Amino acid sequence: MRRIQAGNVLSAFGLGFTVPYLYVYVAQVRELGASTAGAVLAVFAMAALVALPFTGRIIDRRGPLPVLVAAAVLASAGAVGMGLSDSIPTVVLSAALLGAGTAVMQPALATMIVWCSETATRTRAFATQFFLQNLGLGVGGLIGGHIVDESRPSSFTLLFGIEAAMFLVLAAIALTVRLPHSPTLHDSRPSGTEAGARGGLRALLGHRAMVQLLVLGFVLFFACYGQFESGLAAYGTEAAGIQPATLGTALAANTAVIVLAQFLVLRFVERRRRSRVIASVGLIWAVAWLAAGYAGLGHGSQAMATAAFISTYALFGLGEAMLSPTVAPLVADLAPEAMVGQYNSAFALVKQLALAVGPAVGGPMGAALHGPYIVTFVLFSLSVTVLALRLGKRLTPVQDLPSLAARTRVVAVHKPEEAVAPAR
Repeated sequence: MRRIQAGNVLSAFGLGFTVPYLYVYVAQVRELGASTAGAVLAVFAMAALVALPFTGRIIDRRGPLPVLVAAAVLASAGAVGMGLSDSIPTVVLSAALLGAGTAVMQPALATMIVWCSETATRTRAFATQFFLQNLGLGVGGLIGGHIVDESRPSSFTLLFGIEAAMFLVLAAIALTVRLPHSPTLHDSRPSGTEAGARGGLRALLGHRAMVQLLVLGFVLFFACYGQFESGLAAYGTEAAGIQPATLGTALAANTAVIVLAQFLVLRFVERRRRSRVIASVGLIWAVAWLAAGYAGLGHGSQAMATAAFISTYALFGLGEAMLSPTVAPLVADLAPEAMVGQYNSAFALVKQLALAVGPAVGGPMGAALHGPYIVTFVLFSLSVTVLALRLGKRLTPVQDLPSLAARTRVVAVHKPEEAVAPAR
């Protein structure tokens, strides 16, 4: 587990070097234009949507380790290509490789964490992963910001080179891992995987609790992550008069809350039902959107509007810190052993869809329809609470409160849904 988490933070560190500057690099540094930069970002997202539907079944049949190594090598090639690209075809191809590789890493890493943890320890393992990811992204972005120079394309080539090296380091660390199910790279799957993997999409869609979690996940990512750098940023600058530099401060506040609060929040989360924790996040985010509404629609001073807008991002960070040890472990606990990869990939696909749809819907609304924008996302946040409470009725006691496993040694049994009694 320590090696997996080390590789996780290093790859996040590498991503932090380049992700904030991808648009500037393509549009201005390589002088390929804003439309090409937009196309590159779209290809980056679409490559993930194309790759993820196939990822889960491969993970379940071959194991997460070879998939992670292949994805890391693919992403490294994409990063090198991006750093050397000076034409539209090469930059688009590099974006496709980078987007597909980084997307496939997510369910592969999540499945490795599942294999190296138990029901009672999974919450802390995923909280650690989320903490390290944000720390790596934040530190990488901070250092990268001091290296980049728009007048020197070589500075961006250096950034992409560092990112590529971090992906290869992740692959090298992964190759040293010996998973409980996998004594070697060539035998990295549990028994019965072939039979279980054949269940595929039909079996997953027949699992009502998982389907409800996928719907809930889409709403979560659409109402939060999908608005950070699009709708909420547009709303802040247009309605609240927020300066572009303040957006950076707000994002820093979000990351700071996650890093500082993650393990404090973990103690609270570990003793509470997962469905109720997620429901409380919906209420916190509703308050966050109301604060954003005050920033843009209120009549206070600019200083008050700025403080309210920054507090919106901080409250989002608190909710994220509560979700990280809750949602990802729940996906794993709902999955039959032979379909963990497919469940993780399905959830990653839903997240990617929300991140693609969110900016397309929120961007225009945040820029022009200020009042309706806030009302819409307050309602989305409240729907998180409703959906979470409904999901709780379909979970077994241990799935909803995993600490019961440590006290009773009862583990979640994956049976056909009609045979599982819902928690009361």
